Amino acid sequence: MKEQIQRVFRENKPIIAMLHLSGHYQDEVQELAKREIELYYSNGVDAVLVEDYFGTARDVVWALDYLSRSYSECVYGVNLLSDPEEGFELASQSGAAFLQIDSVCGHLMPGRTGTVYDGQKLTRINRDGDYAERLAALRAKYPVFLLGGVRFKYQPIRSGRSVEEDLIIGKERCDAVVVTGGGTGQDTGMEKIQLFRNVLGDYPLIVGAGMTIDTCRDQLSVADGAIIGSWFKVDGRAENPVDPKRVRQFMDVVLEVRAGTAEN
Repeated sequence: MKEQIQRVFRENKPIIAMLHLSGHYQDEVQELAKREIELYYSNGVDAVLVEDYFGTARDVVWALDYLSRSYSECVYGVNLLSDPEEGFELASQSGAAFLQIDSVCGHLMPGRTGTVYDGQKLTRINRDGDYAERLAALRAKYPVFLLGGVRFKYQPIRSGRSVEEDLIIGKERCDAVVVTGGGTGQDTGMEKIQLFRNVLGDYPLIVGAGMTIDTCRDQLSVADGAIIGSWFKVDGRAENPVDPKRVRQFMDVVLEVRAGTAEN
């Protein structure tokens, strides 16, 4: 299963950098995004993940179009927080190699209508069974590599199932499971990463939040890759611009991790 990770991201233990789309007005958002995309790729990250964390869906569409025109040879993906299902079509239209959905399992009650909180707003959706059917239909229509969160940050746990059961079901709904701690920039914690690994076995596992230069060795010894946002920013704060020195230092450590993995 892990061969899929290397096929999509072209690297062992890939590092995916978040493009948060910061800025107060459209021109500022776009100029900052261009600069951060260049900083990420030139300093060795393996992929860029476009997300409307600070921006809008319109900003995401622009960023994906820019990547498809200016960095078509690079790996990039999308996480449309404001409309996860629309993310499938955006990924397909833009040539994105992968898509992230923050929660594919555990956030809905089995037989009732529920809500999902994406860190910015509440979205009402149907029961888990209906969600699973819609997700399966979208995956069949848009066969993009899907990173799916289970017991993800900011998401409620309403399934009534154990974490082990949610993980087993989650495997059926995505191509790689993403694990996080409680929030953006918060350490995921080795205990949770190891629990996910024990249940998932050889299934691809990505750390989706909180990894730092101090924790990456231990966490990447268990996980198959990571999504990095806050740590790549000035002072490690998500709202700040990308700090190329932090990106470069982090990737130097990752190269050492990869070399050690290859030797073993």
